[in-house]
Amino acid sequence: MAALFSFRKTKKPDPAPVSSSITSPSTTTIRIGLGQLLVEGGEPERNLERAAHMIGDAAKQGCDLVLLPETLDFAWTHPSALEEAQPIPGPFSDRLCQEALRNNIMVCAGLTERLNGRNYNAAILISAQGEILVKYHKINLLTVEQPFYAVGQTLNVVDTPLGKIGVNVCADNYIDGLAIGHTLARMGAEFILAPASWTVDFSITEENDPYRDKWVRPFSILAKLYNVAVLSTTSVGYIVGGPYEGKKSIGCSLAVDASGVRAQGAFNEFAGQLVVADMPRPVRLEQGTAIGEMLQRKGYRFDELPV
Repeated sequence: MAALFSFRKTKKPDPAPVSSSITSPSTTTIRIGLGQLLVEGGEPERNLERAAHMIGDAAKQGCDLVLLPETLDFAWTHPSALEEAQPIPGPFSDRLCQEALRNNIMVCAGLTERLNGRNYNAAILISAQGEILVKYHKINLLTVEQPFYAVGQTLNVVDTPLGKIGVNVCADNYIDGLAIGHTLARMGAEFILAPASWTVDFSITEENDPYRDKWVRPFSILAKLYNVAVLSTTSVGYIVGGPYEGKKSIGCSLAVDASGVRAQGAFNEFAGQLVVADMPRPVRLEQGTAIGEMLQRKGYRFDELPV
């Protein structure tokens, strides 16, 4: 599939040879880096510099793809983005595209996009050749973030050398937003990638982790129903500015497939780290109505209203 966008550049260096482990049709395991990144409110240059280092680290550890957090430019709901957000393609997405090309690695990352006078909570998937394959706008916006971002209106799944990849963002994977993941799975996704910024009150610690039901459960529902892999990377650090000021992002990134939790990041506001997940590429044979028949065999009900 042709790329939707390319970053602006004056001269493109010859890319490094593509690893045969990526291009071979017999590939069965994909190495994905979950880049838990310190994201500082209103500091896009510093945040992008850390993202560049994380991309390089993932490449050195043999990752085929690195997944970075939601709105890693300005941080989630930081007021500065209302005036300073950039288009995509634009300077921030260009930087990520250049790093993907330089390191010969696919990158999925969250940015804030300025488009037609509105801001969107966006995620992009970039090829190892530095081309934007997918651009997505978050749909299941929290009420508190709606003054900052407009609601997205499209979903896409793209064929890549690593498999069929769908992209969404953070709360799109809440139980009440799970229709979004169902739709990506119906569209053939083998991997669902979700940049995120999971937050808690400053007093919450690892001992009272509130995220098992909130994240592991919905990821597992999709993974076991459809045999897809669902991965999400979240930022770390204290939130400065905006409606969540004083709360903290706490890592706890997840990689889940039909067998269970494959990898999980540390739950800590200081846990900037790269978590490496070796994910078997899911085999998905059913398409169209055959997916519905498979779900019925698994006991899924389409025709019941809530009690």
